[in-house]
Amino acid sequence: QVQLVESGGGLVQAGDSLRLSCAASGRTFSSNYMAWFRQAPGKEREFVGAINWRGGTTYYADSVKGRFTISRDNAKNAVYLQMNSLKPEDTAIYYCAADRGLGITYVYRRSGYGYWGPGTQVTVSS
Repeated sequence: QVQLVESGGGLVQAGDSLRLSCAASGRTFSSNYMAWFRQAPGKEREFVGAINWRGGTTYYADSVKGRFTISRDNAKNAVYLQMNSLKPEDTAIYYCAADRGLGITYVYRRSGYGYWGPGTQVTVSS
């Protein structure tokens, strides 16, 4: 089992920055990828970005590319999401997720992740 807890959400204005953190515990060595997803009211949960625990390779959704950056601290078992130039459409609950070991083919897919945090709310006002 892998336990995940997000933190760092809040209310900001358009153009501001915010940094989310995800603390992982448990059998973290069983996961190769950590990801961030988000879910806005009335919408499906969507992929934001992911990072490979070992090599540090990152993957991003087109909607956040160039504005969001994922990083990790292996010693702390933590993953971060730096969000810059925030827009009102970034408003959502942001979830941290750990993969099920299915490989890179599933890195962008919700079905590839078997462990989820409770989420943290990010609200961007215009």
